[in-house]
Amino acid sequence: MRLEGKTALVTGAGRGIGLGCALELAREGAAVVINDRPGSPDLAAAVAAVEAAGGQAIPVEADVFNRAGCERLLDEAIKALGHLDILVSNPAWSRRMPFLEFDPDIFERVVQATLIAGFHMSQLVARHQVERGSGGKIIFISSIHAQMPIPTAIAYNASKAGLNHMARTIANELTSHRINVNIIEPGWIDTPGEHELLSDDDTWNEKAARLPWGRLGTPADIGKAATFLASDDADYITGTILRVDGALLHRR
Repeated sequence: MRLEGKTALVTGAGRGIGLGCALELAREGAAVVINDRPGSPDLAAAVAAVEAAGGQAIPVEADVFNRAGCERLLDEAIKALGHLDILVSNPAWSRRMPFLEFDPDIFERVVQATLIAGFHMSQLVARHQVERGSGGKIIFISSIHAQMPIPTAIAYNASKAGLNHMARTIANELTSHRINVNIIEPGWIDTPGEHELLSDDDTWNEKAARLPWGRLGTPADIGKAATFLASDDADYITGTILRVDGALLHRR
């Protein structure tokens, strides 16, 4: 197992891509702190899924959309695991509406939850890793929205594009500490959130079949990419955007 003896924190891991990452990291031997928002209805099931796969999971409720929540999460994670080798930063929140009608308060909330929250969590974990002096892995979950000006998603598009540049800057600054910082850009992934946006199964299946790879991506696809970037196999990779989209971006 490539991550045996390693410790990891995955934010937004109650379901979807975050859970997919937690599962794959645990399958490769990492002990994983699984985070979701306070009162999450998904957290207990996520922990059970990791344990059923033979992994070790510790649930921590915390609101990573603000600095205080990130600080509490880091404290709880270190108490549980002793230290953190790996961070998968996966906070996000989005609403769609046309640019001319976009609510300014919602715009700011999307940026806060999708970009600024990533800054807070990564800075705290990076400081911890620098203090330990043993290197580390930080992986940001971005989106092909960072590359595609998808209508009605201006706040999310801008946040993910900013996240990419922020992550590459962090990577540049942390090279001397041997902390690898990389980005995963998922394409269209089969998650509960996507099903909530498009609830008609016939339309869903029809759209999925027309994708270049003939199917949607899965949370496991993203989790396997995260596992690679978290492993020693990716020791010489930092500041890189790994697109996991089944060629969707190039076929638009």
